Amino acid sequence: MIAQTFAYSRPATLQEALGLLASGDAKPLAGGMSLIPLMKLRLAAPEHVVDLGRIAELNEIREEAGAIRIGATATHYQIESSPLLRARCPLMAEVAGRIGDVQVRNMGTIGGSVAHADPAADYPAALLALEAKVRLVSAKSDRTLSISDFFVDTFTTALEPGEIVREIIVPVENDRGAVSYEKVVHPASGFAVVGVAARVAKSNGKVGMTRVGVTGLSARAFRAANVEALLEGAVGGVDDVRRAAAVVADGIDTNSDLYASAGYRRHLARVSTERALTAALSRTA
Repeated sequence: MIAQTFAYSRPATLQEALGLLASGDAKPLAGGMSLIPLMKLRLAAPEHVVDLGRIAELNEIREEAGAIRIGATATHYQIESSPLLRARCPLMAEVAGRIGDVQVRNMGTIGGSVAHADPAADYPAALLALEAKVRLVSAKSDRTLSISDFFVDTFTTALEPGEIVREIIVPVENDRGAVSYEKVVHPASGFAVVGVAARVAKSNGKVGMTRVGVTGLSARAFRAANVEALLEGAVGGVDDVRRAAAVVADGIDTNSDLYASAGYRRHLARVSTERALTAALSRTA
């Protein structure tokens, strides 16, 4: 199907883009992996599409004040291959390399993915485990939210009309921490049937900080606080990990579809959590 008629702009500066987005029914275009298919299916019909692809300041990956700032139009491939991220925040590079296929990774962007808030997207699990923040800007505002406050529900975020994702802010990993991402791939879409990101650190022979982000299991990605609480303070052996992973789906309203029932997804979540935690713990110093 062909999209409805729309106006198209390709601004060169962020301020120009924000001004265009503030007027009328306008939608930002980043990589186009979500918006273009929706427009072709006429599930979205914006009057004006504002292409962010020429705005250089949205495409930076830089370290500043103990955190790495990833511009909204950084592609999955840029994140996967970034020497800075590979060295200082390897979970982001690991997750980006598991997204879709080569074509998708070369075109899709982190800002577009996060703003779309697909419940089976990969980044949310990692960003929750990393306790990341997201900076949102409009013609009149500039605010920063925790990633947990940003994701509201299926395809729903805290973005206000006229706002865009400016950048993702993730902490620099210290030498004691280790990370891992486990994903069960949907064979048709490449999305996560279930994906689990784990971030752990050990101190004095016991598990200290534990963060677990889960995607694909429910209407939105979430932090598995019950898993974290069970593992923290334990030695981190096989039984400890299995006991903690067993509760990952407790109390969660689980997704179900033709490919994977709710019960199967809960099973996959338990297995993926155990594998992610085991892999991360094996990498701790």
